[in-house]
Amino acid sequence: MSRDGSIRRRDCAMPAASADLRVRSQVEIRALLRQMVQNDIPVSLGGADLPTYSTSLWAEDSEHQVLVFSVDPKAEAVQRLVCAGDLTATAYLDNVKIQFDVDDLVLVNGRVGSVLNASYPREVFRFQRRSSFRVQPIGRGRAQACMAHPELAGRQLELRIIDLSYTGVALMLAEPLDLFQRGQRLPNVLLELDAGTRINTGLVISHVSRVEAIGGAYWRIGCELAGLDLVTERELQRYIDQTQRRSRLLTL
Repeated sequence: MSRDGSIRRRDCAMPAASADLRVRSQVEIRALLRQMVQNDIPVSLGGADLPTYSTSLWAEDSEHQVLVFSVDPKAEAVQRLVCAGDLTATAYLDNVKIQFDVDDLVLVNGRVGSVLNASYPREVFRFQRRSSFRVQPIGRGRAQACMAHPELAGRQLELRIIDLSYTGVALMLAEPLDLFQRGQRLPNVLLELDAGTRINTGLVISHVSRVEAIGGAYWRIGCELAGLDLVTERELQRYIDQTQRRSRLLTL
């Protein structure tokens, strides 16, 4: 963040029409951050040429202008984040993407554990677009993507679904397999979302990133959905809408 409190980096990249997406009211900012704390919302910390670190906002203190993130101090990514300059936090509150700069990041070690402290944001970006609504599968069964990969003859991959939108899906790869590259097309992928929802689709790899999480490192495979017919699109929309409603009920 610059000395006048304005967001870095994105000012030049974002169009003028996005100005109304800025939240500068401290009351509104605190309300968003409190939702993240109370609902234990996953938060991704990252920056240019840095691995994404998945964590959560443990506490927010507007009086002392401090944010407190949960952390595994042994994770390799943590030290790199602390030493980095330009960092961004990204989280999703239902269908709203929340993003803000993370400044003055410090690793604090205590008797009962460790945390990451950062300055309270003076500005937050809030994005709300139907095409980017993302949900995390809930329920007892594990949502997964099943596919045959050309480099793994006779073996079917079953990758956990991290989150899903109307246009894309993020998958978790726990093994260090060099199988996915940006732009790669994967036909005939089966998304098993729940006991009654299975979607056949093609995928186009949009990005592959290593994520350092408290439970261990994994690879996040971001994909675009390709070749959905009208019936399948409606089925996907029904699943996403139902999952959003169930998520809200669980937080009441």
